[in-house]
Amino acid sequence: MTASDPKADLHFYLQSAREALLWKLEGLSEYDARRPLTPTGTNLLGLVKHAATVELGYLGDTFGRPSGEPLPWIAQDAEPNADMWATAEQSRADIVALYHRAWAHSDATLDTLPLDTIGTVPWWPSDKNEVSLHHAVVRLIADTHRHAGHADILRELIDGAVGMDKGNTALPPGHPSWWEDYRGRLERVAREAGRGEA
Repeated sequence: MTASDPKADLHFYLQSAREALLWKLEGLSEYDARRPLTPTGTNLLGLVKHAATVELGYLGDTFGRPSGEPLPWIAQDAEPNADMWATAEQSRADIVALYHRAWAHSDATLDTLPLDTIGTVPWWPSDKNEVSLHHAVVRLIADTHRHAGHADILRELIDGAVGMDKGNTALPPGHPSWWEDYRGRLERVAREAGRGEA
């Protein structure tokens, strides 16, 4: 067994989450990329905008490496949740390009600094805002994979596309009628298990 490179491992899992998140936008109309599909407004393009913003914060500002990207949606006077959706003026291409620039900036931080480098998270309480680069990257991986999971569900609701990418659905093969029967069976089991609840 060969020893692994911790930075390479971290980068691999971060990059796989980034790419899964972006794949969810492929082939969609502007409407479908932006439309809110949950009661709290979760939408695909907003998840990408948020992920770019988070990367620039945790692997940029936290380690004294500001990106210089204008991010008015997180300014003090910005409306709540402004990083979770794209305005009509913010094109999909603009948001995707911002995310790619965030990747490059974050990757440069990971490449340049030792994993035990201590940074200061500006938006955390001042008595608990120090974090190592290793911790920040692990946190970012978890956050990006969480949002890729959100995106997976949203995309399935739109057109049925699922998985990490086109070649990796992680689902057993099944004809649409099999999936319909399967879902129906799960619904029946849920109803049976829920009998007697108030």
